[in-house]
Amino acid sequence: MVQKIALITGAAQGIGFEIAKELSNSGMTVIISDKNEERLKEAITERPDLKYLLCDVSNEDQIKETIDSVISQFGALHVMINNAGFQHVSMIEEFDTEIFELMQKVMVVGPFIFMKYALPIMKQQNFGRIINIASINGLVGFAGKAGYNTAKHGVIGLTKVAALETAAIGITVNAICPGYVDTELVRNQFQDLAKTRNIAVEDVLEQVLYPLVPQKRLIDVSEIAALVIYLCSDAAKGMTGQAVVLDGGYTVQ
Repeated sequence: MVQKIALITGAAQGIGFEIAKELSNSGMTVIISDKNEERLKEAITERPDLKYLLCDVSNEDQIKETIDSVISQFGALHVMINNAGFQHVSMIEEFDTEIFELMQKVMVVGPFIFMKYALPIMKQQNFGRIINIASINGLVGFAGKAGYNTAKHGVIGLTKVAALETAAIGITVNAICPGYVDTELVRNQFQDLAKTRNIAVEDVLEQVLYPLVPQKRLIDVSEIAALVIYLCSDAAKGMTGQAVVLDGGYTVQ
């Protein structure tokens, strides 16, 4: 059996790094990319089985170079996971326009460009798995997150279009929509959430987040990684164009 090659963006830490470890554990050759070279090197020190490429997903030339490097070094690309993203919390009238635009570039335009260059390779292989890490904020609104909500809604729409364009050629394209995951990105929001709600930072979980989550807990990153493993498998070959929710019950209310 041919060893599958996987590329994950924004994978020097958090959800992306956890996904990388699990894909490698499953037998894939995994390349993690990120714009933070120091954190990439730290990740590789922890997991020397992983490979890495430096890439700023807001830069089309770097994206193309990354795809070209994967093909030149490994000869194939079977799994593409668009995970890179960042959060900024501010009410619309105070939201910095440049930050809003950058969020769209990183979380919508970046995945579009990666798919633009990865799909011809996957078509030649008659196989591909593209997974876009979206969010429940791609399905529901949340005050203070105009940039993030807009981007994640956009990437779910992009996922549906890509799935339709590739449905008959052995490629699946899906989005994962996590709820609140226990990561640095989520915990870094607590200060802003406290400010916009006029409460203490230590009260954010109990007063802001847990009332929205029936399970009263944050999702563990290992749960996201396990879902990725499934979507990459032959068992999920009939799933495409889906926004798969993992949120502790948030969106069923």
